Amino acid sequence: MLKDNKQFNESVKSNSAFLNELRHKLPEFFTADKYDGEGNLIEEGKFDNEKFQQSLKEKNIHELSNGYQLDFIGKNYAKKQAGERSTTVIVPDNEYNEKQENKDSKNLFFTGDNLEVLRHLQQNHFNTVDFIYIDPPYNTGSDGFVYPDSFEYSDEQLINMFGLNEEELSRLKSIQGKASHSSWLTFMYPRLYLAKKLLKETGIIFISIDGNEQANLKLIMDDVFGEGSKFPTFIWQNKQGGGNDSIHIAEETEYIYGYAKNLNKVNNWFEKYDDDYIKRYKEIDEKGRFFWDTFKRKSGKQYYSIKTPDGTVLENDEYGNPISWLRSKNRFYKDLEAGEVKFVKNSKGEWNVHFKQRLPQGKKPRNIISNRGTTSTGSSEILALFNANVFSNPKPTTLIKYLIETTTKKDSLILDFFAGSATTADAVMQLNAEDGGNRSYIMAQLPERTKPDSPAYKADYKTIDQISRARIEKAAEKIISENPLLTEKLDFGFKHYQVVEANQLALDKIEYSDEIQLNMFDDMISLFSSDSLGTKGNATGFDTIFQTYLIKDNYKFDVPIKKLDFGGIQIPYVNNQRIYIISKEWSSKNTRDLVNAIGTNEVSVQTVIVYGYTMEMESLRELEIALNQLENKVNLLVRY
Repeated sequence: MLKDNKQFNESVKSNSAFLNELRHKLPEFFTADKYDGEGNLIEEGKFDNEKFQQSLKEKNIHELSNGYQLDFIGKNYAKKQAGERSTTVIVPDNEYNEKQENKDSKNLFFTGDNLEVLRHLQQNHFNTVDFIYIDPPYNTGSDGFVYPDSFEYSDEQLINMFGLNEEELSRLKSIQGKASHSSWLTFMYPRLYLAKKLLKETGIIFISIDGNEQANLKLIMDDVFGEGSKFPTFIWQNKQGGGNDSIHIAEETEYIYGYAKNLNKVNNWFEKYDDDYIKRYKEIDEKGRFFWDTFKRKSGKQYYSIKTPDGTVLENDEYGNPISWLRSKNRFYKDLEAGEVKFVKNSKGEWNVHFKQRLPQGKKPRNIISNRGTTSTGSSEILALFNANVFSNPKPTTLIKYLIETTTKKDSLILDFFAGSATTADAVMQLNAEDGGNRSYIMAQLPERTKPDSPAYKADYKTIDQISRARIEKAAEKIISENPLLTEKLDFGFKHYQVVEANQLALDKIEYSDEIQLNMFDDMISLFSSDSLGTKGNATGFDTIFQTYLIKDNYKFDVPIKKLDFGGIQIPYVNNQRIYIISKEWSSKNTRDLVNAIGTNEVSVQTVIVYGYTMEMESLRELEIALNQLENKVNLLVRY
């Protein structure tokens, strides 16, 4: 598990993630993999650059060799991070997750470094997310942002990884603990790269930003998503009549950048109409709301004759001027046949033509957002829920609701990996309550400490993630109190998981397990319990290892799991296909019962996963031999 991933990360180069994506998208430009006589991979196929360049030349694309690109100190390191695997474990908050309102919830909340959360989600949420909204640090100098990575590699390793000289190494390490443009870009790049991979082909991402990094954000998003994937930028009026603390010009707006995973597959967006607009469409038929509108206009070029029911021909007005009609001749006769047009005589006995002006699906959203709440609105929402200003400058739910409702469907999966005060989760619940939707969310928030003199700390919220989770609970209570009939219908809970580093004792034992024989009495399971890791929720070491394995094996958090007994040991049976053996007591008797159950078709098993630190070599070999003797092939996978 952790050891394998650490060893893998040492082999990751700055272009590894990009080459893997190319291999997936353009396999025709890679040479064949090489295997030994036993079918083991000995060399991966290489990217055939000559073949690729030749293909470009045949298409007459010359400008690629001189194209503009974004460069910054730390870019190669950021690209390496984008290709690395997780080196953390996932600890379920069992006490919380087993509550009645949470046990069946589809909503997820992760406490931990969002880069690690995104790495884990690559396994079981790849290409599943519909909508991402993030409000990352703006790098204003006053928002507390500094580059958090202390570089887990030695100077010598960094030099070898990136081919650096001493001066270049010094420049790379200069971003540590700093709030520069390069440090912000190095921080954001791997997170955006991994976020893109989570999006569906129809998925979209919105990012709030102010002027400090707005230009750099566009460049980095163009680099990750492609310039052709960008939507017009939203300008959000975040203040009204404020901004007097700004120098020279009062700043009352922020930017919201939007990009698509695949712009060609994104559906049209429509903004909902307000009630006053809808009231104009007073009549209703089987096709929906409409009103009768006049068919002629004073200017235009659609001139043709229309015959009324009594044979009168309408082609000129009372002044002899040709009549211009609102729709084409073909469209008019189609509408006439469909009952969408009627002829009406006025008080003078003159014929008028009317047509059904139907309520459109929606109006196109404008890129200027001036009526969807302000920062002050967001602060008022926090104050109403907590009776204290426990979070500064939150986004209002009205803004996030507008973005979600305008651009997604009612069953969308929403991700926010800079959860903050959990405005996004609140917005999702409010929308579901308003339109009966079935949206779900994934939130991630670092357990960043609140300042001792802050209202949050004084209200006993010692970390930001505590505020996030409390906001969701309080917002759910408020919605339910206002809509008591929704309690049974909608999902107001969430499951909580903590993404943490293993303790040093476990890491040391994992690190040196090849050099020293682990004592089989060493408890390599309880080292991953909640108590050992300093987390909440009464999770055993088994719970942590098992949950981390499930995600690694692409299983969602609601995968069906049964407990089966083999020789007195309860073993999880996942999705009617996999057995996980994470036990210190496994013996010949347990192996015999398991193999008998598989051999008699009592249980169908494709793969058996073994936590290798707790099974003696003799027992492991015995299990391997027994499984190989079965008529149906069962894979055995041992993990460390």
